[in-house]
This record gives sequence, structure tokens and C-alpha cells, in this order.
Amino acid sequence: MTNFEVRQYDAAGRLGELTVPRAGVTVKTPTILPVVNPHVQTVAPATLESEFGAEILITNSYILHGSEDLREPVLEQGLHDLLGFDGAIMTDSGSFQLAEYGDIDVTTEEILQFQHEIGSDIGTPVDIPTPPDVDRERATEELKTTQERLEHAATVDTGEMLVSAPVQGSTYPDLRERAAADAVATGLDVFPLGAVVPLMNEYRYADLADVVAACKRGLGEVGPVHLFGAGHPMMFAMAAALGCDLFDSAAYALYARDDRYLTVQGTELLSELTYFPCHCPVCTDHAPAELDAMDADQREELLARHNLHVTYGEIRTVKQAIRSGNLMELVDSRARGHPAMLDGYRALLDHAEQLERTDPVSKDAFFYTSNESARRPEVRRHQDRLERLPVEGDEVLLTEGSSSTRYDETWGVRPPFGPYPRELADTYPLTAEVPDRTDRAAYEAAADGVRRLVELHPDVSFTLVHDDWPATALDRVPDSVRLRALHARD
Repeated sequence: MTNFEVRQYDAAGRLGELTVPRAGVTVKTPTILPVVNPHVQTVAPATLESEFGAEILITNSYILHGSEDLREPVLEQGLHDLLGFDGAIMTDSGSFQLAEYGDIDVTTEEILQFQHEIGSDIGTPVDIPTPPDVDRERATEELKTTQERLEHAATVDTGEMLVSAPVQGSTYPDLRERAAADAVATGLDVFPLGAVVPLMNEYRYADLADVVAACKRGLGEVGPVHLFGAGHPMMFAMAAALGCDLFDSAAYALYARDDRYLTVQGTELLSELTYFPCHCPVCTDHAPAELDAMDADQREELLARHNLHVTYGEIRTVKQAIRSGNLMELVDSRARGHPAMLDGYRALLDHAEQLERTDPVSKDAFFYTSNESARRPEVRRHQDRLERLPVEGDEVLLTEGSSSTRYDETWGVRPPFGPYPRELADTYPLTAEVPDRTDRAAYEAAADGVRRLVELHPDVSFTLVHDDWPATALDRVPDSVRLRALHARD
């Protein structure tokens, strides 16, 4: 757990560096681990490294362990030489096969030792991937087995190979949180969140947000968090904002095999495209009809390359958003691409208090881009900090306009944040860019801030001067507050 260092936060998103000692490399996160099938390589690992800048990939040690063709070569050559890849390589253990087929013929100790012998840089024990929505008794029993295996894995001598500690618990937030805390206690190195692929396959992004948030509560800020099986770029920003650092998927290759074309908003069938909405080398050098007319193998490889360009492009976009402090604006933008993603974004904002703990106290800008912006961590932080701000008079005017000498003190009111001392008017986040045609959610959030201030100072008389505040916002203002329309004269 000393191999991961966070350089910068935005919400719970983080720019980090994962030192992988066995590979002798440092992986900059967040990043994607392309899944490489040892038998079928749509895009060669060397190309992943040279053309796409891949620093790390993932392959399946259980397939290699049981392969008549590859078991001896990988033991003899080592994993890096077999795949032709110089970066870090993570190996899965066979848990996916366990989930698919119900049984595998290898123990945690055997597969960890095999992963070490073939030169894996990050190994994985055999956990029990409990699917969503199972009964609580099953989830609890399987979680107990997983934890026992993780504790055993911590005793296996793996040298410099890092070892992951998968976090299970189905869709029970309390089980996920407990499992995460127990995983940290093992002292292992990387924390994959397991059995979430069914949620993504069913577009249950709200449930996914709740699962990730629960896991993060148990994990805290130690070690890199790996969202197993998350390879579609449409959800990278949301998952990163929740605190995920590593993503993996074979989607780039599987989609290409089915003639599916990745975009950040979703997927398209190649046959239905007339123009490519992308500027990658594949899309600038070819037209959809040209790709569609190619033989299957050539078309598959070119589509896979496009899918990788989109995938890595979105990873870079997420990294820059964290660096610039506008990750939440990016999440908002991506959420507009699909109704299920919007559900996920709204679920993410249910955990604003949790995200606020690592969110920077100051950024260059806050852009109010939708009514969801009223629920962002920055709004919550401002209202929580009202308790630190003294009210120095018995009668206080709250207004978006100018001050008044009739009152002991005049505070500003700015949707969606609410009341603030006027000397803070030019400080973040009160410098937020908010549209002139502010929506109801912003006023309602401001009213909640007024309520918070009034509750903190029950002996003070407050007057709120308002201009076209909707009734739903005024209804949230305490009855003790005197209301005046903006045109009223004192």
C-alpha cells in the first residue's frame, strides 16, 4: 500500500502514481488496462505500448495455467516476452471463469505462485464474484470465503509482485463497505471492485455509483481502486469522480468483432454510419463504407484501433479535467449522453458529502451547467461552513442586491450556494458562472442555505429580499424569515 501516491484530487477523482516494482515502472492513473487474450490478440501488446501509450495491461493467468500450447512457453520465456510488452502486466486468477462456469481447478496459493513464476507484476487471488441482487445470506457467506482467501494470499511469498484484494459484497452497501475495510486490513496492494459487470451490462449506473461509493467508504484513500470490467469510455468520468483509478475491459476488441464502433456517448453499428464522428487516424483515413467493405480480420483490427483511440482519449480527457479542477463539469456533460448515465450522476450526487472530503477547497471556476450542479460537493461545503461564519447583528438582511443601512448587517445570497458575508463575494466558489435564467434547483439549494443559517442563529431576525424566487424555494425558507420582493423599499 506504499506503492501508490496521490498527486491531485477533484471530487474523489485523483491523479496518482502506482509504482510497480517488479516491472520497474510507474503507472500514472487513472488509466485503462486493455485485456489481452493470450490466444487471440486483436491488437498486439507491443502496438498497445507504442501506438496508444499503454503503461499496463491485464491478461488471464488461469487461461495460461490450463493451456496446452502456452503453459510451458510462458513458464520458460516469462509473461513479458511471451506477450512482447515492456510495461506492467496484471493477471487475473480465474475468478471470471468461476463466475461463468461455477468451478475452477486451482487454489489461491497455486494460482498466485503460478503468476509469480511467469513474471506477473500484479497478481490476483481466487475470490468469489458474487453477482448483484442475490440474497443476503449467499452474499455474506461468499464474502466470508473471499476474505479468508485474501488473508491467505497475504501470507504467500510473492516477492516484488503486487497482489490485489478484490472487494465483493453484491449490491449490499454495508457488505461492500465492510469487505473494503477488511481488504485494506490484509495489507495487500490493489483493490479491484468485483462483480460489477452485470450492473454495467444492464445500464444500472445508479446502482454502480452506490456500490463504488460504499466500497470507497471502507477503503478510504489507500491504494489504487480498480473497477473490474469497466471498459466503456462513457462511464470513465463518473467512476473517476467516485474515486476509481484503474479500468479494464476487452470491449475494444469484442465490440470490433461485432462491427461495433465506440463513442464516448455509446456504441454504433458500423453499417449504420455514413460519417465517422471522430478524428483518430482510422477515422480520418477511412470512410464507414470503406471499412464495411473490408475482409473481416482487417475490419476488426481497424475498428479495435479506433475503439482504443476513443478509450485512451477519454482517459486523457478525465486526467486533464482532474488537473484543471472541472471533473464534475465533465461528469455532467457525459451524463447527458444516456438516461442511465444521468441516473448514475444523480446517484453520485447523493454521496456529495463523501466526495467533499477530498474535493479541493479552491478551484479556478465553478460552472453551473444543469440543475444537478445545485447538489455538487462545493455547494454542500459552503453551507456546512456557515457555522464558522459569525453573524454580528440582531437584524440581518439577505439580498442579491445592494446593502441597507436599516439593518445591522447585510449578507449576500447567491444561488445555488445561499447566504454569504459580502467580504467573501470574490472568493471561490461564490465566483461561480451561473446562467442568468437560473433554474428552480439553484434557488431551492440557496433556500436550504438560508435555512441552515437561520437554524444556526435562532435569536437573529433575518429578512430575505428575493427576485422571482419560485414558490418551491420560498416554501423551504423558515417561517421566521421576513420576505421582501426585490422592488420593495426600506
